[in-house]
Amino acid sequence: MSLRQMEYFVTVVEETSFTRAAELLHVTQPALSHQIKALERAVGGELLERLPRGVRLTPMGRAFLPHARLAVRSALQARRAARAAAGSEGGELHIASLHSVAVGVLPETFARWRRTHPGVQLLLHEYASTEALEESLERGAADLAVGPSPRHWQGPVVPVGEEEIALVVAFDDPLAGRASVRLEELADHAWVRCAMEPVVEGRPFLDLVCERAGFTPRTVVRTEHTSTAVRMAAAGVGVVAVPTHVVRGGIGEDCVLLSVDPAWKRALTVFSRVELVGAAAFTELLRACAPYGTSTLSPVRPNADRDCRAEVVG
Repeated sequence: MSLRQMEYFVTVVEETSFTRAAELLHVTQPALSHQIKALERAVGGELLERLPRGVRLTPMGRAFLPHARLAVRSALQARRAARAAAGSEGGELHIASLHSVAVGVLPETFARWRRTHPGVQLLLHEYASTEALEESLERGAADLAVGPSPRHWQGPVVPVGEEEIALVVAFDDPLAGRASVRLEELADHAWVRCAMEPVVEGRPFLDLVCERAGFTPRTVVRTEHTSTAVRMAAAGVGVVAVPTHVVRGGIGEDCVLLSVDPAWKRALTVFSRVELVGAAAFTELLRACAPYGTSTLSPVRPNADRDCRAEVVG
């Protein structure tokens, strides 16, 4: 079997039609049918059931499809990485990121990349949770991901900095005049919670740390994105815990950023399924221009069992 045959098969499945797939692939329908039949002979059975209107996967086809998709995406990723490494005109670099990281960390790095690699286009894929981010990269949807250190990841992981998780309160909150606050002082406050909140020991991070401080957080609003949660806090809905890079520089008269004592911090990493190659230049640029971390960290060894957690440090 060939990569082209798998690409043809995936396209037919996604279009649910030999006719539409042939048009999309710029081949004749007989040529497409011939390649699919050759693939089925190589696999040892029928992958598609031909219907009067469209096609349907056979049990063998359903088992084969995810592997074919991964092979096709990996080939595209290899081509993108090679072109990006060479700075080739028309090259692409697909980057997956948490929404909070995309808002607070990536704009400056993207701007510098465009000045140094004008021929390589950046495509950003944003996700609301670390689980969705890791699943997307595992499927081959991007060349690299930027986010907290992934758990049980089998590919390369490179530290690029350290996020500090702080609290946002409205400007008229009684604690707004403080530079830092101890968590137990917020026992009576309402909280705005975000879907991107880290999970530690199988529990949402805020639930765990508040329990250790002797109270249960009173959640009044749940949001998908940290930027929405910050605006809620500014309006006085409740306190929100977010990475400082999301709001630093955007704090005005309507809200205040408070550090937690002791500080909450978590590692920020770049990780990928294969060696970074073309993405290495982007990773080094991210480390160099990151105001939230350091450029002296060493790469984490692949295949290490890393716990994706926010650490409470004194």
